[in-house]
Amino acid sequence: MSDAGNTKRTLTDKALAPFSEVKNGEGSTALVMLSTIFILLVCYYVLKTVREPLVAASAAQDLQLVTQTSLPQWLKDVIIKQEGAQLKAVAATFQALLLVGFVPAYSWLASKVTRIRLIVGVSIFFIACIELFFVMRLAAVPMLGFVFYIWVGIFSVAMIAQFWSFGNDIYSEEQGKRLFPIIGVGATAGSPVGAKAASLFYGYLAPENKDGQAPVLDGFQEWIADSGVDPSFILLQVPVILLVVFTLLMVTVARRSDGSPQKPGSDDQKPEPKDENSAGGGFSLILKSPYLRLIAAVILLLNVVNTTGELLLTDIVVQNAQAAVASGEVSSAGPYIGKFYGDFFFYVNIAALLLQAFVVSRIAKYIGLKGVLLALPIVALGTYGLFAAGVGLVALRWAKTAENSTDYSIMNTGKAMVWLPTTRDAKYKAKQAVDTLVVRVGDVLAAGLFLVGTSALGWGLPTIAAVNLIFVVIWLGATFLLLKRHAAITEDPAVDPVATGVRS
Repeated sequence: MSDAGNTKRTLTDKALAPFSEVKNGEGSTALVMLSTIFILLVCYYVLKTVREPLVAASAAQDLQLVTQTSLPQWLKDVIIKQEGAQLKAVAATFQALLLVGFVPAYSWLASKVTRIRLIVGVSIFFIACIELFFVMRLAAVPMLGFVFYIWVGIFSVAMIAQFWSFGNDIYSEEQGKRLFPIIGVGATAGSPVGAKAASLFYGYLAPENKDGQAPVLDGFQEWIADSGVDPSFILLQVPVILLVVFTLLMVTVARRSDGSPQKPGSDDQKPEPKDENSAGGGFSLILKSPYLRLIAAVILLLNVVNTTGELLLTDIVVQNAQAAVASGEVSSAGPYIGKFYGDFFFYVNIAALLLQAFVVSRIAKYIGLKGVLLALPIVALGTYGLFAAGVGLVALRWAKTAENSTDYSIMNTGKAMVWLPTTRDAKYKAKQAVDTLVVRVGDVLAAGLFLVGTSALGWGLPTIAAVNLIFVVIWLGATFLLLKRHAAITEDPAVDPVATGVRS
C-alpha cells in the first residue's frame, strides 16, 4: 500500500477518521473497498429476494417430478414445500456436498493464476451461472427453484470469503486491524439496501392494482405485462450488472494496492512463491496448521450456535402467531410472522450498522482481537440463557437482535482479522474452505440437532437452548485457544510455518 509518511492527508482520509484511525493516503483505497463489499452485499440480497418467487414459480413442476421418484416421502415433502428447518437441513447438506468439490477446484485455480485473474475468473463463473438460471427458467427446467436456493447459498459464502481474502492480501496486519472496521460498514449497509432495492424493483416491474383500478404503466412496464415474462427474469440481470461493477472495482484496487501501477514481474503478475509448508489445497492447509484448525473450529461452533438460535426463534414466532390466530388477535399467521421479521431484520441491520461504524474500530484499537472475537459468544451466553429460561418472545426478540447485530458487525470483522498474519495461500485457499464448507457443515449440524431434538427425542425448545449453551461454552474455549495461538505466531511466526510461511 502507499507510504503514509510520504503522502499528504486527503479529504477522504479526514472524512473516514471519525470511524477509525486512517493514515495519510489510505482513505481512497479503503473507500473503494467499502464500496466494493457494499455492491457485493446488495447483489447478494437481490439474489436472495429473487430466490423466493423462483422457488414458488417452480413448485408445481417440482411436485410432478418429485412425486414420480423413489426418494423417501419426507424428502419429497421437504423439497416440494421449500420451507422450515427441514429445508435448511437438506439445502445445507447439498451445499456442503457441492462445496467438497468447489473448494479443491478453487484452491487449484488459486495456485495457477494471479489474484486479478482469480477474482475475474470467479466473478465470470458466477455471472455465467446467473445467465444460465435465466435461460433454464425460460425453458421451464424443473427443480430450478430448489437448485437456485442451493446456489445462492454457495454464491454468498464463496464471494464474500474471496473479498476478505483479497483484503487480507493487500493490507498488512497493522493496516487490517485499523481499516477492516471501516470496510465492514459497506457490508453492513449493503444488506438492507439490497433487500429494499429488490422490493422496489418488484413494485416497479409488477405494480399492484389499487382501489380496483388497473395501474397506469410506462412503456417498459407495459412490455413486461404484455410479454408475460416473470419480473424475476428481469431482476436477475441486476446482479449481473452489479457483479461487473464489483469486479472492475476489485481489479482497480488490486492494481493500485502497492500505491503505484503494477509493473511486469511485480507481485501480482505471478503466483505467490511456494514452499513445502504452504503447498496444497485449502483442506490440507487446515489439517497441517494448528492455527488454521482453530479458526475452522471457531467458525464451525459459531454457525452451530447461530443457526440453532435462528431455528429456535422461528419456532417460537410460529407458536405465537398460531396463538394470536386462535385468540382472534389476528386473522391469519402469515401477516403476524411477516411483520415480526420485517421489524426484526430492520432493527438488526440498524444496530449492526451503528456498531460497525462507531464501535468495532474502538474495540479493535483498545482491546484488540480478544475483544472482537469474544464479544459474540459472550452475547450468545445471555441470549440462550434467556431461551433456556423460557422467557417471553419480546425478551427473546431483543436478545436475538443483540446477537445477530453483533455477529454482522463485530464478529464479521474479527473473522477477517484472524487471517491477517497468514500466507496468501492460507488467505485464499484455507479461508475459502472455512468460510464455505465449514460454515455449511455448521448449518447441517445445527439443523440436525434441532430435528433430532424435537422429533426423535421430544425435547422442548428450552432444552434445545440449554444444549446450545453447551456449544457456546465450547466455542468460548476454542476462542481462547485461538487467541493464545494468535499471540504465539505474532511473537514467533515460525511456530506455525504452514499458517505464516515463516520457517525457523
